[in-house]
Amino acid sequence: MTGYLTVPAGYSGDLVVAVGPRLLSGIGEGPSLAAHRRHWAAPAPIEAGELVARTQKAGLRGRGGAGFPFSRKLATAIDAGRRRSVIVNASEGEPGSAKDSALMITSPHLVLDGAELIAGALESPVVKVVIPPERSAVGAALRAAIAERPADLVRYEVQETGGSFVGGQARAVIELAEGRDNLPVTSWAPEAINGIKGRPTLLSNAETYAQVATIAALGVNEYLRAGTPDEPGTTLLTVAGDGPGGVVLEVPFGIELSEVLVHCGYAPDGTVLMGGYHGTWMPPGHVARRRVSRADLAAAGANIGAGVVLPLDPESCPVEVTARIVDYLAAHSARRCGPCKNGLPALAQSLEELSRAGDPHATTRAKELVAVVTGRGACAHPDGTARLVRSLFTAFPDEVRVHESGRCSVVAGLVRR
Repeated sequence: MTGYLTVPAGYSGDLVVAVGPRLLSGIGEGPSLAAHRRHWAAPAPIEAGELVARTQKAGLRGRGGAGFPFSRKLATAIDAGRRRSVIVNASEGEPGSAKDSALMITSPHLVLDGAELIAGALESPVVKVVIPPERSAVGAALRAAIAERPADLVRYEVQETGGSFVGGQARAVIELAEGRDNLPVTSWAPEAINGIKGRPTLLSNAETYAQVATIAALGVNEYLRAGTPDEPGTTLLTVAGDGPGGVVLEVPFGIELSEVLVHCGYAPDGTVLMGGYHGTWMPPGHVARRRVSRADLAAAGANIGAGVVLPLDPESCPVEVTARIVDYLAAHSARRCGPCKNGLPALAQSLEELSRAGDPHATTRAKELVAVVTGRGACAHPDGTARLVRSLFTAFPDEVRVHESGRCSVVAGLVRR
């Protein structure tokens, strides 16, 4: 790999951040405002309706996981009333994701350019930035960047989450901003209509704000030159971010997933957990010719999510890895409703029994629990966990049957070697 920086990741050591075509193009010169301005001019204010039109024409979708059209969210906040709020969600509670952290450390001013454009369009005097407490380098880089910027445009407020997996969920962030526990709650209206203190709140992740800044700086036509007609632009990916040697890189939509894996030192068609801990397993044979594309991955039953790509080590068993992840997810829930408080711990126990004890009935119990927790939580945490477990049974039915008999094909293969 050529053209990269090594930065502190916070979770499991250092992180490699590759120089990219747009958002990460200037990271080799450092994160200062002076270095940033050599690549990106200070953005001129854009009227709200014009910003909606530009982001719509650019086809910008949020990079936080759901992929919601950003122009619709912005238009909703504009139409919902005055006294609007702006939140940059850089919390990244997902252990496998580090793209927002990498962006905040290496190119924080691009994120803040986008946030100030949005704040100006929404007439919001304050931008709240939510960061993870366990990644101290993010907070240090953010505060240094804020100190360099003109103080007359907006006022920044920086808050740290509680550090849990669900702390970055949108409603959990609103709860934090209002001084309550950083945990999700049920809401029947989107944040763009009913956010902080009931006011319209534009809440997106750090990469989305950086994408807004690039649309403004490049112009829509130039922005559309990357990616595909249906999915324009670039996106950030975190590859193997939940362990040592994680890589954050920027790629155009439409690039082959196998090319990304090879670039990061992995086999082009090995097993991949796509989309992170709430994602789906893609077994060997399913990665080749798949592209970094929401539509293309959906055809394979997967989702790009927040851009998390977790290759499975050939010496690791997908059943055992899934059991460990579900145990983690069960421990990192809000524990405020039945599916999280009771269902996820029971699901974790069933997978542990399948993984370690060879219980032939564990699969049936796990499938029953997946059906019980789906669609019943106050937030999407149970649904995401169920999606992961469901994909294990779909992607690796033979390995599941081997585990039901008390064995493991991966361990057996290692012994034979």
